[in-house]
Amino acid sequence: MDIEKVNSMDFGEFVDVFGNVIERCPLIAAAVWSQRPFSNLEDLEKHFFDFIDALPQSGREGILRCHPDLAGRELQQGTLSAESRREQSGAGLASLDADERLRLAELNAQYRARFGFPFVLAARRSHRAAVPRELARRLRCPPAQELRTALAEVKKIGHLRLADLLGTPPARL
Repeated sequence: MDIEKVNSMDFGEFVDVFGNVIERCPLIAAAVWSQRPFSNLEDLEKHFFDFIDALPQSGREGILRCHPDLAGRELQQGTLSAESRREQSGAGLASLDADERLRLAELNAQYRARFGFPFVLAARRSHRAAVPRELARRLRCPPAQELRTALAEVKKIGHLRLADLLGTPPARL
């Protein structure tokens, strides 16, 4: 899809197409639609990320709370968004054995208890063995630093999803 197509979308179509660029946050796409026309993918992406950056801390934390646990209950129950399912499966998280799932569940619970939001990682840029190591490492981070790191991961995910939608190769992040 080219940027002219994006710019010609009506509100409903735009939200349908871009509503999950930021996981389960179609209101962000709704707000971004009003910023048309976009000059290119980078401009479109900038509007998504500027919206996130302009939110108060509670809003940024809310965006993080929209993300599912990696290899969590939603993956097991098949209730992930199509994008999250592809990303987690591609990282090998759908094929964890029982011990690996239990370890991730324990780490996810510790992380959520410490920070108040789920662990967010651009799974497409990771793999099953690296996820628990990264989760354990980030559990030791100060809360303000972890909030910044988690939001940077949201932006990586958004970048990859926008590149997919526009059929362009993603930049190296």
